[in-house]
Amino acid sequence: MKKKLYYAVSLLFLGLVITCTEKKPVEGKPDRNMFGHNIPRGLTITTEGLTPGYSMFSVPNSGSTYLVNRKGEVVHEWKGTYEGFNPYLMDDGSIIIGENDVDYPVFGFGGPYGRIQKISWDGKILWDFELANEKHILHHDFAVKPNGNILAIVYEAVSYDEALAMGRAPHLIPHSGPWLEKIIELEPEGFQGANIVWEWYLKDHLIQDFDEKKPNYGNPGDHPELFSFNTGDSIPEAISQDSLETLRAMGKEDRNLTRFNARSDLFHFNAINYNPSLQQIVVSSPKLSEVFIIDQSTTTEEAASHKGGKNDRGGDIQYRWGNPENYHKGDSTNRRLFGQHDVRWIEPGKPGAGNLTIFNNDVPNGPDTLDYTSVYEIKPPLLADGTYLLREEGDFGPDELEWNYVAKDTISFYASFISGAHRMENGNTFINAGPMGRFFEVTPENDIVWEYLNPYRGNATKPNGDPQNHMPMTYSTFRSTFVPAIHLAFEGKDLSPLEPQPAVYEMPTPPEEKEE
Repeated sequence: MKKKLYYAVSLLFLGLVITCTEKKPVEGKPDRNMFGHNIPRGLTITTEGLTPGYSMFSVPNSGSTYLVNRKGEVVHEWKGTYEGFNPYLMDDGSIIIGENDVDYPVFGFGGPYGRIQKISWDGKILWDFELANEKHILHHDFAVKPNGNILAIVYEAVSYDEALAMGRAPHLIPHSGPWLEKIIELEPEGFQGANIVWEWYLKDHLIQDFDEKKPNYGNPGDHPELFSFNTGDSIPEAISQDSLETLRAMGKEDRNLTRFNARSDLFHFNAINYNPSLQQIVVSSPKLSEVFIIDQSTTTEEAASHKGGKNDRGGDIQYRWGNPENYHKGDSTNRRLFGQHDVRWIEPGKPGAGNLTIFNNDVPNGPDTLDYTSVYEIKPPLLADGTYLLREEGDFGPDELEWNYVAKDTISFYASFISGAHRMENGNTFINAGPMGRFFEVTPENDIVWEYLNPYRGNATKPNGDPQNHMPMTYSTFRSTFVPAIHLAFEGKDLSPLEPQPAVYEMPTPPEEKEE
C-alpha cells in the first residue's frame, strides 16, 4: 500500500511538473534556485547600445499578456479569457495565444490547453477556437504561418488494443491507451470556427521490431525516416483506488489523473516551428530527446504516406537530430539532446539564418557535479534539393555545434523544463529560463547584456474556485519573445509605461513564519 501511494504521489509531477523538482545537490557543490524564489526581480541587468524593443510574455496563472520595455516597465497588456501562454504578435497589434480550457476531459498532466484565442490590441476577443474533447486536444505549442493559418500540435487518444495492433509491446502500452501525436493546420473561420486544411498523424510513420506479423515490422536502424514505436520505459502498475482517493482528499491529484493513464504521453511533442521557404515543419520530442523535420508541401493524403510532396517522401521524417540511439545508430554516448524545448529556425536576415536553435534543458555534467542547461545552434546538412544528407553511417549530422550558450560557471543556468531561445536581429540570442521566469539577452561571446525576471503572477483559480498553489512554479513562463521596436504592430500605438504599473506578486508568508 505504501509503495503504491508513493508511486501515486510521484505521478503528480508528470508532464510539466515531472522535472520541476530540483535534483539533490552534490555534496561539496553549490545548490541553485531554479524557480528564483526570494531573489530580486524585475530589471536586473542593462547595458548601453541595446537594440530597441520589448519582451512579450504571458503572466503565469493569469489571462494577461504583458509587453515590457528595456527599462523593465509594462507598456501594454492584452487580456484573455483564461490562463494563457505563448503569445504570437500579429502585424495589426493583435496576439494569437494558447489558453487553458477549464473543462477539457481525458487528458492531463503538463501541456494540454485546448483553446486558441486571437485578441486585439484593445482587448477584444476576435477568435476563440476550442479543440478539447475525449479524442483530441491541442497541447504545448503552435505556430502561425505567413498566410495566417495555424499549425498546432494535437494529442490523439488511442486505445490499448489500437496500440497493440500498431506493434507496441504490451509492457510499453499505458493501461488506458497512449496519447499519440498529430499536427493540424487550422484556417480560422468566423468567431469560433476553423477549417482543418491539412493533417499529419504520427501513427502513419511508425516502425516496430516487436511483432513480425504486423505490416510495419522492420529494423528501425534501416528506417531513420520512421518513428520506432517501442522506445520508452515499461508502464508501471496501476495505482490503487485508495491511493487515488487519498490524493484527491489532499487536493494534490493532477488534472484528469486516473488509475490507468500513467505515461500515456508517449512522445510529448513540445515545440513546433515552420520554415516558409522550405515548406517544412520542425518539432521537438523531449521524451525521445530528438528534433524532427517533416515536409509540409504534401497534401493530407500524401502526409499519411511515404510518397509525395517536394521531396517525394510524404510525411516521413526528413531529418532528425539529438539521439540516434532511437533508430539504432550509436548508443547513449552519441546522444546530444536531453529533454529539450523550443526548436526554431533562425529567420532570414538574422545571423545564422537557416540554422536551428534548441533549448537543451538538462545536459549531464558528470557524476561529481550538477546537470546544466545549454542553448544550441546547429547547421542541418541541407542539400540543394531541400533534402538532408544521411551519412554513410546511417545517421544525420552535424557533430559540431555552430554556437552554444552555457553559464560561465556552467551550473547556475539551469531550467529543467519549458523555456526557449531565439536569435535576434543584432546576432544576440534572447533566452527564457522558464521555471524562474528569467529573460535575458546574450552576445555571441556569451556575455549577458540585459536581464529581467518576471515579478508578476495572476490570481486565477481552479474551476471550483479554489486557489492555485503558487509553489513551486510561482513565476514560471513557458515562453518569452523579444519584439523589436520597428515591428509593424507598434505603428501608431501608445507605448508609454502604464500608470500605475501592475502590482508585483508578493510571496505569501509560509505558515510557520506567520504570527500567532
